[in-house]
Amino acid sequence: MAIYWINTAASMPEFFVHWWQGLQAQSLLELIAVITAVLYLWLAIRENIWCWFFAFISTALSIYIFHQASLLSESLLNVFYLVMAVYGWYQWRGGQSHNPRQIQKWPLKKHLLWIAITALFVPLLGLYTQQYGAAYPFLDAFTSCFAVLTTILVAYKVYENWYYWLVIDSVSMWLFWQKELYFFTGLFAIYLIMVIIGIIQWSKSYDRQSAQITRH
Repeated sequence: MAIYWINTAASMPEFFVHWWQGLQAQSLLELIAVITAVLYLWLAIRENIWCWFFAFISTALSIYIFHQASLLSESLLNVFYLVMAVYGWYQWRGGQSHNPRQIQKWPLKKHLLWIAITALFVPLLGLYTQQYGAAYPFLDAFTSCFAVLTTILVAYKVYENWYYWLVIDSVSMWLFWQKELYFFTGLFAIYLIMVIIGIIQWSKSYDRQSAQITRH
């Protein structure tokens, strides 16, 4: 055990040097994509409709970045995100009713049903992208398929979306680290913290919302 800790301590400077060199090599596009992605999530936590504007910018840049890194499922996912940025804006405005959308909670059975349906697409997408040289095709497909479901939950303001993101963002962070996308690795580390804040903030908003309905 002592030898292990000595070897680990000795390798730490090399680890940070490798990380810093990789970080410096990242593109300006990736930095902008990360900054706008953070703005998206921060505004989403605050239930601010402008989150979708920054989501549009971030995802447009991410499509190109992930395609260059051979994360083909992630690239396809961001095409979906681009469309959902427009749809999310529409839904949060209230859709056809023009009444701002309120936070809702789904019963467990409904979540389990949609998890089962989504899981069916993971091996299909993994096999498809594997043919085109995708890196980590099935893990990439897992995060992409469930991110599609979770983004729909966000558009409809389903409270439990934050718990889905905890899993998706953790796996995505590992994937981006493996592909040396260090800005995105850092982004998803920040995401994990912000997701916890989102759970707390939306829970408070839901309680206030429920109290107002009860009074009326």
